[in-house]
Amino acid sequence: MSAFDRRQFLHLAGVGGAVFMSGLSGTARGADSMGAAKDEDFYFVQLSDCHWGFEGPPNPDARGTLPKAVASVNALAQMPDFIIFTGDLTHTTDDPKERRKRMAEFRGIVSELQVKNVRFIPGEHDASLDNGKAFKEFFGATNYTFEHKGVHFIVLDNVSDPGAKLGDEQLTWLADDLKKQAKDARIVVFAHRPLFDLYPQWDWATRDGAKAVDLLMPYDNVTVFYGHIHQEHHHMTVHIAHHSAKSLIFPLPVAGSQPKRTPLAWDPAQPYRGLGFREVEAEPKTAEYAITEMPVQKA
Repeated sequence: MSAFDRRQFLHLAGVGGAVFMSGLSGTARGADSMGAAKDEDFYFVQLSDCHWGFEGPPNPDARGTLPKAVASVNALAQMPDFIIFTGDLTHTTDDPKERRKRMAEFRGIVSELQVKNVRFIPGEHDASLDNGKAFKEFFGATNYTFEHKGVHFIVLDNVSDPGAKLGDEQLTWLADDLKKQAKDARIVVFAHRPLFDLYPQWDWATRDGAKAVDLLMPYDNVTVFYGHIHQEHHHMTVHIAHHSAKSLIFPLPVAGSQPKRTPLAWDPAQPYRGLGFREVEAEPKTAEYAITEMPVQKA
């Protein structure tokens, strides 16, 4: 089923929320020696901010929401090419033993996903207290790249440094990677925190994120997907689109809408309101991405 057919099906079936189109049309690159699959349409699923180990009134079903999300993904009519979790897999704890226990439990739950191509990014709750040590033990590198059907994916770590920075070493790594890409390359960036200053007063920023954006700016087709702010949000820095994902534990208020960054109250009449995951349908030939927000379903 093509990306267009899937969008039409989702619309007709009334599945998920509104479809958000992202990206700018670019000149399609021809198929190379790897074959036509290079520019083939595909889709992936983004989940974020599970905070496994959290307990409290903002989510009375804190131990049930993640398994429900896994079941929802497994119930999709068509399996995605891959799944990515964009940070805060677990809720922070000062106890290194408890931190690893939560990571082991999280890994066990998501091992039930039918799609086995699953990738992970740390959030500050996973990594800022030990510079990502425990995360690396369970999930591997905190920043890396990979290729998929004509798209170059870049994973950035803006959480392992407790100062909320990428750091000079990682920025140099990013610059070196980008030098290998064509100006019209299809580039998707995953990070946990926003790379732009959304609302620094609430830690909704990366202190040197502007340096990363500057490195990305010369490339025509760049899209950024992130988490951290526990709500859907869309932003443009010139031609670069930034899209935040909903949380799987509790929603947070709109930036600056209240004095403190406290979770929105759980509504028993509408459980899981504001929570969810997203499908992202990629069309490499046109460098476009269709985002469909999917709710967490009751058991």
